[in-house]
Amino acid sequence: MSRTRRTTRLLAVTGALAALLLPAAPAAQAQPACRTADSAPTDPEQARLADPRTTALTDGAALGDFVRRFPAALCTARTATEAEHLVDSWGTALWFAAVDRAQGRRPGGDLPAADDRPLYWTRLAMTVRIDRWQPDFPLDRDALRQRFEDASRGLADNDFRTAPGVRRLFVSGFDPFGLDGEARRANPSGSAALQLDGRRITLADGSRAEIRTVVLPVRYADFDHGIVERAFGPRLTPGPRSADLITTVSQGYPGLFTLEQWAGRARSADPYPDNTGALSGGTYDHPVTAPGLGPGAEFIPTTLPTDAMTAVQQPYPVLLNRQVTEIPAGATEPVDREDGPTPGSRAVAGGGGGYLSNEVAYRSNRLRLELAPALPGGHLHTPVLTGLPDRPDQLTGPDFEHNEAAITAEVLDILRSARL
Repeated sequence: MSRTRRTTRLLAVTGALAALLLPAAPAAQAQPACRTADSAPTDPEQARLADPRTTALTDGAALGDFVRRFPAALCTARTATEAEHLVDSWGTALWFAAVDRAQGRRPGGDLPAADDRPLYWTRLAMTVRIDRWQPDFPLDRDALRQRFEDASRGLADNDFRTAPGVRRLFVSGFDPFGLDGEARRANPSGSAALQLDGRRITLADGSRAEIRTVVLPVRYADFDHGIVERAFGPRLTPGPRSADLITTVSQGYPGLFTLEQWAGRARSADPYPDNTGALSGGTYDHPVTAPGLGPGAEFIPTTLPTDAMTAVQQPYPVLLNRQVTEIPAGATEPVDREDGPTPGSRAVAGGGGGYLSNEVAYRSNRLRLELAPALPGGHLHTPVLTGLPDRPDQLTGPDFEHNEAAITAEVLDILRSARL
C-alpha cells in the first residue's frame, strides 16, 4: 500500500472513531437527508438480533456505540460516493477495534478479549442500519452493504507491512455458525484471526513472519459472489502484497485439529443450512459445483508443511486427514476413501466435508494454483469450541474461555512450526 493510500485510510478510520467519541447530536439538528425507517425486512441471520443476548454480546465488548451512532453517521453522506467512503471507514474501524480488543490494546466490557462473537453481532446490527437508511439520492444498497462487510472483515485495509526478508502468512477464519441451535456459539477460527492479525512471529526455521487475517461469512451467496477470491487474490498476485503461505481455518471436529490433505470441488452438505438458512443444493448422492467457481481439478491437495505442523500435539492432537468422498470413474454412487481420491473420480466431499469450510479451502487453493502454484497452501480444522455454561443467560464461563484460549494458542503454534 502506498504512503498516500495508507494516510487516506488512516484519516478515514480516525474519522469514524472520532464520531464514536463525540456526544450524540440532538434530533432537532438532523439534516433533511437523515431519514431511517423504523424497520426493514430482515433475513434469517439478521432476525436473530431479536434475541437480547446478541445486544449483550456487543455491549459486553464495549462495541455498542458502533451500532448506536452509525445511523447518524450514514446521514452525513450526501452522495453515493460519500456513502461508500463512509461505510469503508466505519467497517475498517470496526475491524481494527475488534483486532485491538483481541490483542489487548482496547480495554472495555466484561467479555474475554479474544471473543469473536462481539464483532459478528455488531457487524450484523450495523447491516440492519444500512438497510433501514433512506437517503435522498440513488443508492445500490447491496453494493454498499458488501463494501461494509468487506471492510469489517479485514478485506479493505489489511496489506502486509513487512520489511524485506520478513515472511508473510495469510490466514482466514469464519463467523460463528449453527446459531439457531445455540445463539451463544463462537468460532475459534474467528477468534484466532482476530488475535493473529498484524502479529510478528518467529518460524521454526528462525525466520521472522507477519500474519494478516480475514474473517469470512458462513453464507453461500457471499461465496457465489467471490468473497474468497477478493480476499485471497491480492495475496496470491506477485508483488509486495503477496503472501509466502496461505491457510484457511475453520472449526471442525471434537477434541482435535486436522490438516486436510484434500479439498473437494463439490458442495454436498444439504440439509445443513448456512447462516441465512440457505442450502447449497448439493447432497452426498447429488453433489453440485458452486456458482462462479473457475476451472480446476476435482480434488486439490494441500501443500502446507504438514510433517512439521502435525508435530504439534499439545494440548490437542494434530492429525493429517486423508479422507475424501468421491464418485469413482464410471460409477454413480459415492464412496468414502481413507487414502485420497482415485484417478478420474468426481468430488463429493474433501476431508472437511462438502460445506463452506471445504469450499474456502478449494477456492483459495484453486486460485493459488492459478496465480502462485509454488506457494504453500491448505486448510486447518480446529477442535469444536465447548464449555458454554448450562444457563442460557450466561454468555461466557471459565471452561469456555479456557478452551477458546487453548485452541487459538495452538493455531499460533501450528503456524510457528512452518519452515518456508
